[in-house]
Amino acid sequence: MYGVVNQAIEGMVLENFGTEIWEKIKEKSQLMEVEFLNNEPYPDKITYDLVLAANEVTQIPVPDILQGFGEYWILNTGLKKYGSLMKSGGDNFKDFIVNLPNFHSRVMLMYPKLTPPSFIVDNIQDNSLELSYFSDRPGLKDFVIGLLRGLGKMFDTHVHIELLQERDKGASHEIFKVSF
Repeated sequence: MYGVVNQAIEGMVLENFGTEIWEKIKEKSQLMEVEFLNNEPYPDKITYDLVLAANEVTQIPVPDILQGFGEYWILNTGLKKYGSLMKSGGDNFKDFIVNLPNFHSRVMLMYPKLTPPSFIVDNIQDNSLELSYFSDRPGLKDFVIGLLRGLGKMFDTHVHIELLQERDKGASHEIFKVSF
């Protein structure tokens, strides 16, 4: 993952827990000397290790950390660093999600070595839709839930997310029913 992801984890921890906890997380994940560069790719293991270390240090369950990080990513990293890109995704929550399958093609212009997830939107109704999430990276469904919640907050829209299918139970991808 790119350094911007790890920078965002650092920002979330610093904002919510302070420098002392961030230093403990870096120590626990054996990253004491690392300074993440925004546009540089890093092994995925570093990001996973940071999340696991955050779990150990804060005692917050990993799913809660990932969901919180998803919200933080949208409301802080996304809007502050990529505001015009985020706003180009749609004028409301539903439009943004319907346009999501094309979103990462624009992101790849900035991060050419990106291995993005892909999304398929089905069963679009007035107040709900189904979102299929495909990724080479395991264990990030809670991050996607956090992203969806963050997008709901960004658009001032109440969002309810139901997991209909998950890879952890033998499927090839996750499917979320998203009501708004």
